[in-house]
Amino acid sequence: MKINQITETIQYIGMADNTLDLFESQYAIPNGVTYNSYLIRDDKIAIMDTVDARMADEWIALLDQNLKDITPDYLVISHMEPDHSGTIGILLNKYPKMTVVGNEKTFRMLTQFFPVDLDGRSKLVKEGDILNLGYHKLHFYMAPMVHWPEVMVTYDETEHVLFTADAFGTFGILDSEKEWIVDARRYYINIVGKYGSQVQALLKKVCPLTISILCSLHGPVLKDNLSYYLDKYNTWSSYTPEDEGILIAYASIHGHTAAAAKELGNILQGKGAKNVILRDLTRSDLSEVIENAYRYDRMVLACSTYDGNLFPVMEDFLSHLKAKNYQKRTVGIMENGSWAPMAGKKIKESLESMKEITICDPIISIKSAMSDQNLLDMDALATRLLTNNSTHTCTN
Repeated sequence: MKINQITETIQYIGMADNTLDLFESQYAIPNGVTYNSYLIRDDKIAIMDTVDARMADEWIALLDQNLKDITPDYLVISHMEPDHSGTIGILLNKYPKMTVVGNEKTFRMLTQFFPVDLDGRSKLVKEGDILNLGYHKLHFYMAPMVHWPEVMVTYDETEHVLFTADAFGTFGILDSEKEWIVDARRYYINIVGKYGSQVQALLKKVCPLTISILCSLHGPVLKDNLSYYLDKYNTWSSYTPEDEGILIAYASIHGHTAAAAKELGNILQGKGAKNVILRDLTRSDLSEVIENAYRYDRMVLACSTYDGNLFPVMEDFLSHLKAKNYQKRTVGIMENGSWAPMAGKKIKESLESMKEITICDPIISIKSAMSDQNLLDMDALATRLLTNNSTHTCTN
């Protein structure tokens, strides 16, 4: 991969990986992913993070091409997750005089991943500390749980560049034709979504800064219309719905629950609803459905009863929503069961364990196939979803 200039003195030296099928062994990445690393040339030379061990040979070759026989003075570590720290051990062996810059938690994790002796080779930084490279002055801000406890971001006051660790990252390689937001939303909600309050805390620190460039550890370097990206992060991390719309997520065994979900979608559209999105949980990418749930302000869960409980894919979906702090939404419920419908009760119990969830009445109970009464109830539910005339608010 070629070296790209971000400014006259800051270079992009990241790697694009289009061979990895699952990010964190669970999220499909058909457009690949980048492991971003940066080089600051100054009186003192600083490398900003390394890359995944999968790309070690290519990355070291790129460093050699750029630095030749020059030894970098500093390695700044913003995040110890292996897709960014995987090459640290090689780098420490290659440059024994290089100083490693990190916070207390960074060094604790570093020795867990690599059995290295950092005596005389480390520089401990805390909130607000400054590293002077000559022309560049780097300020450090701690960002715990965005999305690991040791994360910190680095602000170059000279060229107004913010090195953001995983914040503002996205799936996809740099030449992907997808818009930033398509993969960035799915990345944020599934990777960082649980930690909204911590992201809000970070935004309060960095938003007052003069920022011209955002350099994340995944995805493109962002230079234009930065208020757009900051606004999206504020929306996502505050759990505010991004768009008006209704996700209908259904889990059907023999097709009757799916038919009911589709019929409700038709009723909603007939009443003028916009952005009605149907997702079959048995066949959809779970991370994309979770993204839909966070993007829109309303949702309907339709599920067959299975072994006196939820059909497993619905149980899994609800578990992921809770883990990612799903909240501040309006939800309708449809259940199905031929002899002992229980899905509605189980869904309701799960929703009541989440924050600020408004459950729309009526909870529709189908026994095998849709009845005329079910259609009337679905019409009533559609009306309430469209008027927010809900009757049960969970504020756990």
